[in-house]
Amino acid sequence: MAVKKVALVTGANKGIGLETVRQLAPHGFTVLLAARDPKKGEAVAESLRKEGLDVQFLKLDVTSESDQKAAAKFIAETYGKLDVLINNAGVLEHGYATPSKVPLDVIRKTFETNVFALIALTQELLPLIKKSDAGRIVNLSSILGSVATNASGQIGDFKLVGYNASKAAVNVFTVLLAQELKTTTVKVNAAHPGWVKTDMGTDAAPMEVIDGAKTSVRLATLPANGPTGGFFHMTDSLPW
Repeated sequence: MAVKKVALVTGANKGIGLETVRQLAPHGFTVLLAARDPKKGEAVAESLRKEGLDVQFLKLDVTSESDQKAAAKFIAETYGKLDVLINNAGVLEHGYATPSKVPLDVIRKTFETNVFALIALTQELLPLIKKSDAGRIVNLSSILGSVATNASGQIGDFKLVGYNASKAAVNVFTVLLAQELKTTTVKVNAAHPGWVKTDMGTDAAPMEVIDGAKTSVRLATLPANGPTGGFFHMTDSLPW
């Protein structure tokens, strides 16, 4: 009998993260649903198990070094490898001020979660991902992180210096890590989920959560001849 694949999804107790767990589990995965709040996280994981899905809760505040190390230790001792890491957790700090007036605190707080925590967790878990026959790393980005799209003026009122810059940084990390790992079986890609009806996206968003998770799931289940070092929404490549 084949050993089940193991996936970790961060920020997964609600929204796109939760839907990603729901859609990924049927692909033959034990999915670790990672969230900061044990009470909320375990309740959600239990509800998914009642749907017949192999889902386990994992306490993980992505900004906590001790949580990062504890997660790596647990995965190593329990499963011995990690097949998929989906860096879904992220924040959108209030900061609609113009670039000349945006508070630096907004940028710092945004980068702490969206960039520094993402890189630190990926580095911590990479030795386990390399033990997979087909490791996949999916970094949740945004079209707002596309420098080309920002420069074109197509982003309308979404001129969020902290958030947009953080996602641009995620894109650079994605490209460079993919280049570093190009001789391995690990694939690293960035996903733009779309503007989705979530707490962050608000009810004004045109997309439903079920569609917002599809890009992450596709990139997490890429075949051996799939792309690496790319930026995607659904099957479309996006401009950097």
